[in-house]
Amino acid sequence: MATDQDAPFIVFGAPDIRSDEIDEIVESLESGWIGTGPRVAQFEQEFAAYKSVPSNQTAAVNSCTAALHVSMVAADLQPGDEVITTAMTFCATANAIIHSGATPVIVDIDPETYNIDVDLLEQRITEKMRAIVPVHFAGRPCDMDRIGALARKHDLIIIEDCAHAIETEWRGQPAGTFGDFGCFSFYVTKNVVTGEGGMVISRSAEQIGKIKVLALHGMSKDAWKRFGDEGFKHYEVVTAGFKYNMMDLQAALGIHQLRRVEENWLRRQEVWNLYQEAFAGLPVGCPAEPEADTRHAYHLYTLKIDERLCGVSRDALMSRLGEAGVGTGVHYRSLAQHRFYQEQFGWHPDEYPVSTSFGNQTITLPLGSKLGNDDVTQIIEAVSAELGK
Repeated sequence: MATDQDAPFIVFGAPDIRSDEIDEIVESLESGWIGTGPRVAQFEQEFAAYKSVPSNQTAAVNSCTAALHVSMVAADLQPGDEVITTAMTFCATANAIIHSGATPVIVDIDPETYNIDVDLLEQRITEKMRAIVPVHFAGRPCDMDRIGALARKHDLIIIEDCAHAIETEWRGQPAGTFGDFGCFSFYVTKNVVTGEGGMVISRSAEQIGKIKVLALHGMSKDAWKRFGDEGFKHYEVVTAGFKYNMMDLQAALGIHQLRRVEENWLRRQEVWNLYQEAFAGLPVGCPAEPEADTRHAYHLYTLKIDERLCGVSRDALMSRLGEAGVGTGVHYRSLAQHRFYQEQFGWHPDEYPVSTSFGNQTITLPLGSKLGNDDVTQIIEAVSAELGK
């Protein structure tokens, strides 16, 4: 398909950055406080308010990967412990488990929701199992009623991977507030952007205090204030921590991104619905509609491309859409398709057929709030031109 030379290239996941964020960053730079400081504290408080949790139950960090890892360390996972999660997730989920000292166990996904198959999850629980990491894939909530019941039955910790799920709700309750920990991402392609960044929610203020210490070298609480206007504050190193703290420059973005979270969600919902309507008659697998009494975050819009039905492979379609000025992504190859995990844990793609098929056949289209109507039309026309032949 020839590229329309007048059409702009639509970058996949381009962030929606506006003047409020830029002005806040400039103010932060001019204030002289660009590391962890008052804007991080403000962002934590405002995120807590958005999630309807107490302000002392959030901790900002520098990525969702860091959020997952430090939550697992705070949960005191030990070598020999097992942590169960989905085969269809970004590698950071499994890597955080590995770095905590525990062993990841993966199960296949439900073919309709693309979230962890709870029946299979229950079958894989062993005496070594210490925690469940449900991943709310693409912004669709996992069945937290059933997962919560399993956790209570087997005395398991729940660490929610909410990288896609800032706005997600299950039966009126916000994602990230069901388990012992909820971990969020503010990466550049996410629904709230700080460039790099993450947040932990915990039902325990004591655990959040531990996480804040772990995330800043293991230095005693509020050590970031040691260079404040009240004079130098001495601190103690109380544990061997990490360098996981968020900067004020990042929080400057997040503060204003969060204030537009509902506005941006409504725009992504609008684009999602336009896609659903436009692609309904094409020989592709469209996402299932959100379940009743849930809220989908509309983070990713995926199409499943079966070459036998579409006449084109997933990768060939991505190339053709790129030529038409449409950037796309893949979310994700299943964990069992990566050689490292195969060699380390003996996982094989055939053991996870739904995840493997999904990883081989899906394409992710742009869905950001920055998309204009002309962009959406360009995307729909490009996809329809290739698949509607």
